[in-house]
Amino acid sequence: MNIEQLNELVQLLGEEKVITSASDLSSYRFDYWCVKHYRDWQGQHIDSPACVVRPHRTEDVQATMRFAYCNGLPVVPFGLGSGVCGGIEPSPSQILLDMGAMNAIGHIDDVDLLATFEAGVNGLVAEEAVAKHGLTIGHWPQSVAISSVGGWVSTRASGQFSTAYGNIEDIIYAMEVVLPNGELLQLGKAPRAAAGPDLRHLFMGAEGTMGVVTKVTFSLRRQAAHREVSAYYAADMAEGFKIQRLIIQSEWRPPVMRLYDASEVARLFPAFVSGNCCVLLMVHEGPVSRVKAELSDIKDLCDEQGLVAADNAIVHQWMEHRNNVPKWKDLLAQGFIADTVEVSATWQQIDALYDGVIAALNTVPSIVNASGHSSHVYRSGINLYFTFVCQPENAADMEDLYFECWDKALSATAAFGGGVAHHHGVGRLRKNYIHHDLGENGVELLRLLKQSIDHKGIMNPGNLIK
Repeated sequence: MNIEQLNELVQLLGEEKVITSASDLSSYRFDYWCVKHYRDWQGQHIDSPACVVRPHRTEDVQATMRFAYCNGLPVVPFGLGSGVCGGIEPSPSQILLDMGAMNAIGHIDDVDLLATFEAGVNGLVAEEAVAKHGLTIGHWPQSVAISSVGGWVSTRASGQFSTAYGNIEDIIYAMEVVLPNGELLQLGKAPRAAAGPDLRHLFMGAEGTMGVVTKVTFSLRRQAAHREVSAYYAADMAEGFKIQRLIIQSEWRPPVMRLYDASEVARLFPAFVSGNCCVLLMVHEGPVSRVKAELSDIKDLCDEQGLVAADNAIVHQWMEHRNNVPKWKDLLAQGFIADTVEVSATWQQIDALYDGVIAALNTVPSIVNASGHSSHVYRSGINLYFTFVCQPENAADMEDLYFECWDKALSATAAFGGGVAHHHGVGRLRKNYIHHDLGENGVELLRLLKQSIDHKGIMNPGNLIK
């Protein structure tokens, strides 16, 4: 991007919407991907974008995209910077489109249970807005207080209460999208449609490679009338997986069902360690009578399978601290390089997949932790959320070990038939592995769709697909 183009963009949008100072641009060099924080901590150079555009309304996004399209300039959409898979990697040739100023809350309808938000609205702000009407979006990612509703769409996110309330694709009703050429697209008109393929899905999980999500309408729920919790010890992960399958296939839907292996119990819940057991914790919500029935039936199932009740205080501890995570630089300063890897598999695959990934991670040099838990449960399978931590003697080895851990985890997942990406998206971290999920022909189809929608290749180049 040359100086003449930059001046033209400033004239088009106004100085208040175009950031050009080097100090301000520096804060947009990366999101929350661990690798970029490591490189920054090591003092390595990380590029800034040519400029940052902060649109205030959809028309600003359209004007920016028309300008970029005509000039062949790459555009990187940016939410609130909570992405963890390298979804953004700006360069001095690119415009970074910061959606954070598009934070208007639209109409909240407590009859049709719909609410519309601009893409830059903070997730917790959106939830608090509907809560005033006795409603809930039902989407509680760990990043809820630092992520945007547009980011939820773009990464195809999942929340901690998804077992009952669904993932983001189950909550989205409609969306507004600006295409690479600046044209506006409105998708989603009715509760259900059979008007051809559902085009909303072209932009869910596209991570800014197909267009810019500017507004989203969610289908809401009324807040639950009653909540209770329960917890059980399982002898091992296989026993825990089995009871979760029995619960979900008995048509009970505790919105939260989380099974922690013994290593994670010791690390996260040391006051509740019982031998070498795993812990299953659950949150139950809904009408009082249904919650009581669910608790009773689940207790019977657990008794039949030999699980032992745990102190419900473990669930309350999780609820209170569930979004507290250490900062990357704090871990790095202690000599640790770490991350989490979320995958999924069918019930018949999950036992071997869990064992296989843990075993693979434990072959990595300097590994000091390889553990896992499940957090999202489905009729036909379950997800797993692995944590790895390496502590090498030499900090210069951290990045290589990081990528080795990811390769071991995803390769083992694929070898045991699992899906390599559950809810954090693809970014640059997983793009060499998505053929395991899509197949080579599927990757080629995705590439053809990208080329058709973004035939100049200006939307977040280098992300999602090679």
